[in-house]
Amino acid sequence: MNHKESLSRPAFAEQIKVWAAELGFQQAGIAGIELARDEQHLLAWLKRQRHGEMQYMERHGTRRSRPADLVGGTVSVISVRMDYLPAETQQPEALLEQPEMAYISRYALGRDYHKVVRNRLQKLADRIHAAVGEYGYRVFSDSAPVLEKPLARNAGLGWIGKHTNVINKNAGSWFFLGEIYTDLPLHADQAAAEHCGTCRTCIDVCPTQAIVAPFELDARRCISYLTIELKGAIPMEFRKAIGNRIYGCDDCQLYCPWNKFARPTAEKDFAPRHGLDNVQLTTLFEWSEAHWLKKTAGSAIRRIGYERWLRNIAVALGNAPTSPDTVAALRQRADDPSALVREHVAWALAEHGAA
Repeated sequence: MNHKESLSRPAFAEQIKVWAAELGFQQAGIAGIELARDEQHLLAWLKRQRHGEMQYMERHGTRRSRPADLVGGTVSVISVRMDYLPAETQQPEALLEQPEMAYISRYALGRDYHKVVRNRLQKLADRIHAAVGEYGYRVFSDSAPVLEKPLARNAGLGWIGKHTNVINKNAGSWFFLGEIYTDLPLHADQAAAEHCGTCRTCIDVCPTQAIVAPFELDARRCISYLTIELKGAIPMEFRKAIGNRIYGCDDCQLYCPWNKFARPTAEKDFAPRHGLDNVQLTTLFEWSEAHWLKKTAGSAIRRIGYERWLRNIAVALGNAPTSPDTVAALRQRADDPSALVREHVAWALAEHGAA
């Protein structure tokens, strides 16, 4: 048996999964690189302009759906998942019912997952190198044009739900994905079957009706897009629906029946930092830029910048109960140097009859 034949045997694939578990991943699987059907879905989504201002989605084109075009020589993809649901002081559903409090997507409460997942993947790649010698590979964690959800599905990690997130029948959907593209001819797993059935909870609970049909998301309506990706003013039609969500949205996962199987992560890096899982909007609105930079060091929140942070909180304060503290906090930013912030503060003050 030659070297390539030994790599393609199921036993070596199983060894990779053991190493992945030892490095803190909850599951690993192996997929091939055939994504033709998913490519058609991607191109149709782009044609409908459902990516909004995320021009990089269009710019990368089919490199996202053709792994060998992104990394030459790729024939296999190792896909992994890492749980991130943090143990918190109160249930996130309860937090959404307290409009004076800030809601931050659960994935962003701790350390930036890109670094955590990528570093572990590099260690996994190093273990493979120790076993097989020199080989071609590249590690990813939401850091390049990778069609990671279909790859995870094909690797057996879960199916793509109606909300377009990956769901695992034993663990729900609160997990990060990562990949190793490699030129090793590894034994591929069987793709996961879809188990959403007739359930449409995620569609019904979405505050902005962003899930326009089962398995179809219009990012332009999604609160995660509006609070993170969108650089300009948040459209008026969505401001009330945003509620107290100042960075991302979890509703489609919070109410998904499969997440009854989710368990809080033991990963310390994903534990909430600086009390961001239980903090008032007015407190966060008082942060200076220097203080914000200090508090968000090593956090995924950094990517939106201080201006969009204030924009988002202004909208949430506009949705908060009218009180002297809320109005006072907004008035302190009424003359903010940023026109974007001023515009959203003016809207919020008008909502409280205090323009």
